[in-house]
Amino acid sequence: MLARSWFGFTECPDFNQKYYTRLYGYNIYVEYTISPLMAFSRTCLIIYFLVHLILCVASMTFNLTDIGPRSENLEIVTEGAAYITSDGIQLTPAGYVFFEKIAGRATYIRPLHLWDRKSGQLASFSTNFTFVINSHQGKIYGGGLTFFLAQNNSVITGGSALGLPLSNNKSMSPFVAVEFVTGVIPSSDHVGISINSPTSVGYKNWLSNVPGGGLSQAWITYDSVSKNLTVSFTGFQNNTAVRQDGLVYTVDMRNELPEWVIFGFSGSASGSPYYQSNLVISWSFLSSDFPTKVKNMKVRLIVGMWVAIMFMAVLIFVMRRWKRKKSWENEEDEHEFDVEMNKVFEMGTGPKRISYQKLVRSTCNFAENQKLGEGGFGGVYKGFFKESSTHVAVKRVSTSSRQGIKEYASEVMIISRLRHRNLVQLIGWCHENRELLLVYEFMENGSLDLHLFKEKSLLAWDTRNKIAHGLGSALLYLHEEWEQCVLHRDIKSSNVMLDSHFNPKLGDFGLAKLVEHEKGTQTTMLAGTMGYMAPECVVTGKVSKESDVYSFGVVTLEIASGRRTIVYTAEERQTRLVEWVWELYGTRTLVEAADPRLGSDFDEEELKRLIVVGLWCAHPDPDLRPSMRQAIQVLKCEAPLPKLPSHMPVATYSAPPMSWIYGVTSIIQDQLVKL
Repeated sequence: MLARSWFGFTECPDFNQKYYTRLYGYNIYVEYTISPLMAFSRTCLIIYFLVHLILCVASMTFNLTDIGPRSENLEIVTEGAAYITSDGIQLTPAGYVFFEKIAGRATYIRPLHLWDRKSGQLASFSTNFTFVINSHQGKIYGGGLTFFLAQNNSVITGGSALGLPLSNNKSMSPFVAVEFVTGVIPSSDHVGISINSPTSVGYKNWLSNVPGGGLSQAWITYDSVSKNLTVSFTGFQNNTAVRQDGLVYTVDMRNELPEWVIFGFSGSASGSPYYQSNLVISWSFLSSDFPTKVKNMKVRLIVGMWVAIMFMAVLIFVMRRWKRKKSWENEEDEHEFDVEMNKVFEMGTGPKRISYQKLVRSTCNFAENQKLGEGGFGGVYKGFFKESSTHVAVKRVSTSSRQGIKEYASEVMIISRLRHRNLVQLIGWCHENRELLLVYEFMENGSLDLHLFKEKSLLAWDTRNKIAHGLGSALLYLHEEWEQCVLHRDIKSSNVMLDSHFNPKLGDFGLAKLVEHEKGTQTTMLAGTMGYMAPECVVTGKVSKESDVYSFGVVTLEIASGRRTIVYTAEERQTRLVEWVWELYGTRTLVEAADPRLGSDFDEEELKRLIVVGLWCAHPDPDLRPSMRQAIQVLKCEAPLPKLPSHMPVATYSAPPMSWIYGVTSIIQDQLVKL
């Protein structure tokens, strides 16, 4: 008997099984006997980890990938010579001017709670930014920029101290800074760490490219446990960006800085003729919260949820058991169900009702050797209609849960009205003898995942490119070109079917939702498949066109790389496809993402274009993902490639609404009723 996957757990029909799973980075090891009580405990365990995930959202996080004079950059405060342009944060003037030493500073609008005086707890943080120090081919330059944390009431200094802070009495104010220092006379380009003094406590030589203005990147992290401040950065060799060895310095921030600090960038130029401009292009930041601050809230929320879920689950379990028994034993109720379903379905056009006996004959009574596969809510069987000499695919929907019935109704009502060359065609439907059956056109080459991951055949590059374009065309139709917006909500390679000519056709509309075009976002129950599901769906419970776009991006990366969205190594380490490909993008080695089975038989430019579009669609921030129309325009070379950050951004999301909690409870209902 086949195993069934639910929320990352693998279930088998045997008793006393051991189960191992990962849920968004958490390792869970569970041993239990399959029983209502233990299944309920498993469900509560999943709820716990979801709650823990939500409560672990950082106390401060932001991601400014396209800094410019727009509304989002009201978050940045500039002082001195600093100002914001369409290029980013200009810490010193971009044009050549005659001046004495000049400096500028840009800070985030809100201070950072670095440590808590009552508990003594210290926060961890990490930041990543891209920047350019440019003398515009001038051979004489000097100055630099810093990332700093400082006392809240400090003021900016002149150019000689890189704009680092002074207190009101003009002495050095408490600060911790990472400096990127330049100077051609004498040559002194280096990256250093300074604490309350311009003199570095540790430094590394820096292979800068100041005359040419090369794009540099820096990663800075502080670990509150080890007290290590770690700096990594890029330099240049032969005009090519390379990652240099970083530096580490141990410092207890509580001894150097006040409880609340300002943080951001400062920069200076040494004055004529030592001219250079200092520009910050993008900036992301994330800090941890103090465990003591959320401890009581976590306890209250978790206990409250456990009590509420336990009460609801027991009540639902008893009521649903009783209701199902009465419903299926009562032939009159079954007849009323058929009448109601017929009334709804026969309003549509196209697919017709097919008799149960005809489907039994066509599939040899649903013989095991006719089975094409097993989905989340039932098996799919190959059938043959003798009168028309055509093969069909018969989906046998499970009736053991209301969710299965909802999926059946949703699939018939939505897909029966859609017409597109890249959507699987629904031929007919049947609900007789307590069976729910859907009849589709037969796809000779099965699903995309069979070829990518199970080596049914090696898809040539031209075929892969055609599949990606076809899938994008189907989604554009669903999102923008039909009378209503259709959110598919379960786009994955196993739901992309291939006909005899390997043309892609998107199927399985059991989780699809109809929304008005002007209302493309809705709050709903958690639905989809882990790995393909957009991160905001897991955290907030909201689905949208953007979450479909995310899933499309993941599938395109699978098509290009031949790798699954989540890979487990022999050491049970988890590698996520999006993160892996984004690292290759940052190091400009995207060709390494190509499926090794292709060898060199692919168009390199087409590969890079497909991968960049995939990363764009799978951006962690839904507001920065393209529409399907924009994605297709880039795929067709009708628009330029987007500029993405070289390091995968970190997005932040609000806590889930109550409807999401109800959605999770709905999942619990169905799991309990199946027992």
